[in-house]
Parts: sequence; structure tokens; C-alpha cells
Amino acid sequence: MARTAPTPSQTVGPFFGFALPFAGGSDAIPSGQRELRIEGQVLDGAGAPIPDALLELWQGEQFARCATDVEGAFHFTASKPAPMPGPDGTVQAPHFSLTVFARGLLRQLQTRIYFPDETAANSADWVLARVEPERRPTLVARAEPGALRFDVRLQGEGETVFFAL
Repeated sequence: MARTAPTPSQTVGPFFGFALPFAGGSDAIPSGQRELRIEGQVLDGAGAPIPDALLELWQGEQFARCATDVEGAFHFTASKPAPMPGPDGTVQAPHFSLTVFARGLLRQLQTRIYFPDETAANSADWVLARVEPERRPTLVARAEPGALRFDVRLQGEGETVFFAL
């Protein structure tokens, strides 16, 4: 039997905006519903923007996909989700799940976006409780005029918490 070399690994990016058609775009809900805007940047370990990342936001029936621009910026329009059931009768704080695809990654990354106005629910959330207290702020969006701000830092100081699913 002939020996063959293993297939080399390949990263999940870069993604080029013109090649990413998606009918829903960055809007997770139809226009006119109770909307909230989530915006931010995807940054590398040195704090430089990543201009060719792809993000997917979802929770319940909401789903949206967005490529970053040349400044690594992204935005989503969604509706704040309700709390969700957790294990053993617990309740998860309202949050969005966020998947990040970017150059240099061998696999996509999974994280969550929690809401800054849900302090009590965030404190009781069983997932957040398992994250070191000093790292929890990387999972909570910041309130800014007209939007919530959530930056994704892939590594280095202030690295976003990512989950192995």
C-alpha cells in the first residue's frame, strides 16, 4: 500500500466581503421590531484590527452574519433575547452567542455577549460563574449612546473569553 502525506492544515480565513453573500446580512430581525445595535471591532494580539473576519450572532430564532470592514469593525441589529433555561433548573442571563472566524485560526471561536443592564441575572448565570472574575468583563457589552459596544480580542491583554463547545 502506498504511503501518502497527510493533508496540511489550513486556517479558517481570510474572508473577503464580496464572496460572502448572505440574504439576512447583519440584521437578525426584520426592520421595525424592537431593535438594538451591537457594534465593535475584531482585534489581534497587538490590538490591530482584523479587516477580514466573519462573525455570526444568534440566539433563539435570531441569526445574523457580518464581515468586518477595513478597520475590523462590525455591527449587528437584533432584539434583546429573554433569559433562557439552564441546567438543573437554573436560568441563563440574556445573551447572544457569537462565532468568530478569522485568518490565522485553525477553528472558529465561540463566545457570548451579555448585557450591561442585567447585573443580577449576569451574577446568577451559571456560565459566567465559571469564568474567572477578572475576565468576565470581556463577555459583557458596554453601553454607549445608541448602541452596545463589544470588541473581540483574539489574544493578548484583555483577550475575550472563548468557550470550547
